[in-house]
Amino acid sequence: MSQSTKPTLGRPRSEAARIAILDATYRLLIDRGLGRLTIEAVAAEAGVGKPTIYRYWSNAQELAMAALITQTDFRKSGAKIVPLVDALQAHMADVVKVFSTNRGRQIITTMASADAESELAKAFRGQVIESSRKIGRDILTSLLAQETINQDINLEHYLDMLYGPLFYRLLTNKTTDKDYSERAVTLLVRLIKAGK
Repeated sequence: MSQSTKPTLGRPRSEAARIAILDATYRLLIDRGLGRLTIEAVAAEAGVGKPTIYRYWSNAQELAMAALITQTDFRKSGAKIVPLVDALQAHMADVVKVFSTNRGRQIITTMASADAESELAKAFRGQVIESSRKIGRDILTSLLAQETINQDINLEHYLDMLYGPLFYRLLTNKTTDKDYSERAVTLLVRLIKAGK
């Protein structure tokens, strides 16, 4: 048997099962709260086995965070918008909009009381902060590829300057709105261009 036809081990992941798990988790979070969420309860609610859940998520905290953000769309926003500065503006506006919803406020309220080294905090950093930064990174990478901008800048530092203040404001319950996101992007782009 050739390498290309070699069967993979284990059962394939089911998108329908993944969606059912996330929907069930969200219902349980709303009905019972995070403290009473268990993998066993989600499995029963979704009609799947626990091994199916563990194919996607390592623990209940990670699953909870995934369920809380599953209906948000900021991870895809701005991908096709030009010019690129407008793409970044659209992305940041969407991030702010997501956290202005009841679901978004629930995420932030949960994070404000979580230990920084808890599994929940790690899930938040991985599934919310890093997934959001990936979009910003993709847009900024394209922006930096333009000839008028210095290619030697530290992209991660600029991403810190963009997302750090935003998540600080969210976690400390300070006002964020479209005007804030527009000012943040305008300042960042100005700093980038100043380094050309």
